Amino acid sequence: MDLIATLGRTLGFSFAAGVNLYATVALIGLAQRFGWVQLPPQFAVFDHDLVISAALVMYVIEFFADKVPYVDTVWDIVHTAIRPLGGALIAVSSLGDASAPVAGLAALLGGTVAAGSHLTKTGTRAAANTSPEPFSNWILSIVEDLLAVGLGYLALRHPVMALGVTIVLLIAIAFFAAVTVRLVRNRFFRRRPMIAGA
Repeated sequence: MDLIATLGRTLGFSFAAGVNLYATVALIGLAQRFGWVQLPPQFAVFDHDLVISAALVMYVIEFFADKVPYVDTVWDIVHTAIRPLGGALIAVSSLGDASAPVAGLAALLGGTVAAGSHLTKTGTRAAANTSPEPFSNWILSIVEDLLAVGLGYLALRHPVMALGVTIVLLIAIAFFAAVTVRLVRNRFFRRRPMIAGA
């Protein structure tokens, strides 16, 4: 059960970090600071004034940047390296004392999950920016914040449930990615019929 709970926290936090890294880090730090839940000792790394303050300040900046069309896309492009790296670091931190190979695997898993949720967010936002009205950006941004905080909360309080939700989300991402690739391939790379006598 401890292994499943650890995996639930690792994947849940990593997925949430790919959507909103700063909200996830702030949530972990505040939960550790105020004892909202009994977290394993390795999460104490987030319970530092500098870490919590920086995460909260960056979250406020992201909150407003996410509401402006095209600014949100630039922000997401800049964070293409930052969010997966953050997911990897959170995954390694969730293990505590672990051997180098296990820590490496956790970093790879956490970074991959965070990259998947980040790229899905970035693609969705880029598509939303084609709409002339700003409301879709605002709605998407609020939904993303709620998803990151909600999944982070599940990872804190109910890690097994967080594991299930994260797996469902990853399957949905994989499904829609496969559909998108198929549509693009059919649209742009379909063989055109040969014209007789040409």
